[in-house]
This record gives sequence, C-alpha cells and structure tokens, in this order.
Amino acid sequence: MNRLITVLFSLSLCLNSAPAFAHGGVAFEDDVCLININFLQAHFTVFQPEQSEADEFCESIPDVARSVFVMEYLHDLLPEMLIDLRIIRDLDKLGRFAAWSDIEAIEDLSAVTVFYEEPRIEGGGYYSTEYTFEEEGAYIGIVTARHPTDGREYNAVFYFQVGGADWGTLPLFALLLLGVHGLYWLSSGGPERRRQKRAQRAA
Repeated sequence: MNRLITVLFSLSLCLNSAPAFAHGGVAFEDDVCLININFLQAHFTVFQPEQSEADEFCESIPDVARSVFVMEYLHDLLPEMLIDLRIIRDLDKLGRFAAWSDIEAIEDLSAVTVFYEEPRIEGGGYYSTEYTFEEEGAYIGIVTARHPTDGREYNAVFYFQVGGADWGTLPLFALLLLGVHGLYWLSSGGPERRRQKRAQRAA
C-alpha cells in the first residue's frame, strides 16, 4: 500500500510540474514571462487596462475584455523581422502541450481563428497589438517571425486561458487522492469494521 501511495504521489508531481517545460513557446524565468520563437526571445506580457490598469498577465488572463499583447524584444534580429500574431480557440484541448506540429495538422486554421494580425515590422524594440475577447475559455497564441534576408519562418505556440480558472490536472489529482483513500479503506478492513458497527447498533 505504501508503495502505491509513493507511485501516485510521484505521478501527481509529474502532472503538476509538466507546465513548467511544456508551454511550447512561453516559459517563466526569474518571475518574467518569456516567449521563445525558436532561438529568438522576447518578454511577453498581456495587459487589460480597463479591468486591471497596469497589472501584467501571461498565461492566465482574468477577464473577457480588451487585452493588449506586448512582446519586448530580447534579440537584435527581431526588430528587422516581419512578425504576426494569430489567436485560435483550443478546440482540440491541446493545452500546454500545444506545438507547431499540432497547428500544421489543423485542416482549416481560419475556421478556429478568432484574431489575426497581419505581418509587420516593428523596429521600436517591441511588438504590440490588442484584441477584445468575447468568450472565456482556452486559447492558443501563434507568433510567426520571418527572417529578413532568407525568408525562413520561426514559430512560437503558447496556450493561455481567458476568464475563469484553468484547473489543468487538478481534477485528475483529486481523483487519484480519492482512489488512494478508497484503496486504503478497503485494505485496512474498512468494510468489516462497518459491518461490526452495524451489528453492534442492531444488538
């Protein structure tokens, strides 16, 4: 029984630690949200000025409202590149494991797209655009940067939640805990103790 508890506890740690490295294009470093467009990096921030003034968000956007997306370039090449941003609904429930190969597999990308900003060059050290969300739920952002000379494209794919909590693996973890409790109760003679108590009350 102790071995089973150890295995389930280890599994729960894996489930809860997965988001730290599985964001596809977004990661946290020193409490700063970074977007990785292949080898290119930028600080990534979302603001909701009307709702929360200067508060910064990354993968959890609290309100269904106007949202300003800002990428502060950390690579000298980014100001010279054509950059676009697409936001799609996460209908396939890819979550934090979303990758570029998943985007390529979508037959009709425009059908699931809620926002698309045409490619443009932003030479001021950062890229900024905004979109007003109409529905809460799970979304996937896709950033594409095109090399200024050879035309190669680099992509970042990142999951984020708008409005309400994203429970992630918490329900599964709760089920695991209930399962452990049930197995312990069965293996420790719980049913027999219950029968004995009923018999004592009847007597």
